[in-house]
Amino acid sequence: MRNIEVLKDGWRFLKGDMTAELAVTDAAHGEAVVLPHTWNAVDGQDGGNDYHRGTCWYVRALTAKELAGEAVFLEINGAAMTADVWFNGKHLAHHEGGYSAFRVELTEYRAGENVLAIAVSNEDSDRVYPQKADFTFYGGLYREVRLISVPKEHFELVADGTPGIKVTPVVDLEKKTASVTVETWQNADRVSVTVNGETKTVPSEDGHAEAAFVIRNVRLWDGVDDPWLYTATARLDSGDEVSARFGCREFRIDPEKGFFLNGRSYPLRGVSRHQDLKGKGNALSLEDHRADMAIIQEIGANTLRLAHYQHAQEFYDLCDENGIVVWAEIPYITMHMKNGRENTLSQMRELITQCYNHPSIAVWGLSNEITAASAVNDDLLENHRLLNDLCHRMDGTRLTTMADVFMLETDSPILEIPDINSYNLYFGWYLGELSQTDEFFDEYHAKYPDRVIGFSEYGADANPAFHSSRPEKGDYTEEYQALYHEHMLHMIEARPYLWATHVWNLFDFAADGRDEGGKHGENQKGLVTFDRSLRKDAFYLYKAAWNKSEPFVHLCGKRYVNRCEDETEIKVYSNQPHVKLYVDGALVGEQDGQTVFRFRVPLLGEHLVQAEAGEASDVMCVRRVDAPDESYVFNKAAASVTNWFDADEIDPACFSIGDTLGEIRANPQAGAVVDAMMAKGASERGDVADAVKDNPALQRMMGRMTLMSLLKQGGADAESIKQINRILQGIRK
Repeated sequence: MRNIEVLKDGWRFLKGDMTAELAVTDAAHGEAVVLPHTWNAVDGQDGGNDYHRGTCWYVRALTAKELAGEAVFLEINGAAMTADVWFNGKHLAHHEGGYSAFRVELTEYRAGENVLAIAVSNEDSDRVYPQKADFTFYGGLYREVRLISVPKEHFELVADGTPGIKVTPVVDLEKKTASVTVETWQNADRVSVTVNGETKTVPSEDGHAEAAFVIRNVRLWDGVDDPWLYTATARLDSGDEVSARFGCREFRIDPEKGFFLNGRSYPLRGVSRHQDLKGKGNALSLEDHRADMAIIQEIGANTLRLAHYQHAQEFYDLCDENGIVVWAEIPYITMHMKNGRENTLSQMRELITQCYNHPSIAVWGLSNEITAASAVNDDLLENHRLLNDLCHRMDGTRLTTMADVFMLETDSPILEIPDINSYNLYFGWYLGELSQTDEFFDEYHAKYPDRVIGFSEYGADANPAFHSSRPEKGDYTEEYQALYHEHMLHMIEARPYLWATHVWNLFDFAADGRDEGGKHGENQKGLVTFDRSLRKDAFYLYKAAWNKSEPFVHLCGKRYVNRCEDETEIKVYSNQPHVKLYVDGALVGEQDGQTVFRFRVPLLGEHLVQAEAGEASDVMCVRRVDAPDESYVFNKAAASVTNWFDADEIDPACFSIGDTLGEIRANPQAGAVVDAMMAKGASERGDVADAVKDNPALQRMMGRMTLMSLLKQGGADAESIKQINRILQGIRK
């Protein structure tokens, strides 16, 4: 029989690099911790990019009773980013990769008194991914650690963290059958395998066994509508047993019509998720995972991009159970490292080995924005070819994909390596205008009609404390984030060929190097705050578009109470076709529509606003004030420039900061002014400026932006912007 014991308590934590002998000797003086645990739960989320990255130790005594059994294995489900396991003074294992499970056999090293010491490091490395990315690299034993006791004859436990069983269902939709192949690995002569009530006993040859089954009148794993799961169980004569849940489904992707599930069009529309939480870091409990899944169900997403690494098995299980189609990937991200090739391959082997049985997973992600800080050279291309080949060799049922950084040229040879692609585009936030997203996909699809393309990241940061009746890019207001996503939702709905779209991100997450938008150490592109306590207005936009099972109505701008205007817009999101608006109990308007409803309301004092849609209702308060509420404004200098520019007299016959960079550069005199200005800025930006200068795609994007937009995004002060405008106003078009 197999016995599994979770090693939750009894650990001592020592912060600092030391020998294993010293760690064991000093363990009594260490901090008592409970697993899961990360040492960066606080300093990895407070900004400054100064969180502890180094080696720390976890030490625990193990009793003879805990180690009882014919064979005993230690299972570590997440040790970020590298780990060394010492048991009774012997070094037994070294593992590189912070997001996958690995196991170590302890059997022959047991003694009367036993001490386990695990060194974990998240320090800089030139070979272990990730090393450069916009999220915190938490260190620690942040997932469960277990002891597994098994008979002498048992299923494989060590190789790439395998579950010991692999299930491959192939569906025939016309015949309504599924052919199911079950493979197992073990040190026994035969295996009994059971699927759907049928048991077959098969021989084991060279440690491998295989059994085939046919399920008739098969019940399909049918996404959120019916995520039906079967179970395959394998048993040895010794009593050791393993099982795997699986789903029978067919995925297909068409370059013109998008994603198909079980023969029907099934547009994948959803979000991305990081695995951390405010105050806890990545040391999440099962209850935390379930709470996240409940929010995913509430918004109505049918797909998740689990970024940028292997997530917890418990969360993949939740995706299986709830019919969420998953993009799973490894942390090969941002910066290609010439010494990191083997690590990308080992992390991919572990990802596929450990996650193969999950029916929710549709694609394997090779990399994310890998050309953001690396040139497309032979070494990078070869690394991707090897990863792609590995995926196909290990799994003939799924496609490969990658998330391409927005400035990657669409004719780059790297796009030809995976089966399908998706782009991360941030027009309307980091660069350019919202409409450039539409243009990008239209141009791409027209040029490459036979390629499958998707939208893997898009978003805009929003701090729920900041508000405006005239929201604009870069103001961090909840209102601009909502406008941004309204545009993107419409853009997506008009392009059914997009195989999958994933909002970046469902939740705000830790990026300790960030200090912007009024918060330290957070990326605020989430539709929900980092602590999960507040859903931003944009969350309800997608809920209105995607969640058809729960009638609701949402008034936007609840936190925007004080408004300095005679008339204000009241915006409503709802999944119902008819909305009524009441102010102080009186009906002021009603509309038929879809998703977004807008009303204009006079502001005379303080008003109670109520929206109704069928049985659903929502209320909020707005108040007329004499002067703008300064607490709602993040970048007051930028706001003053906007107000000045709108009010000032601008001669349209001359150039101004309201013209695009491309228009200005088309004139030699005006172009010289801007080029001199940008050269000065480039001398202060170093490598970043060189990357812009040498990237034709990025130059074209910038050419479509107004100079004012570029200056504000670059952090120029109000007086500098005004001075440049005065010079340009002296140059006739």
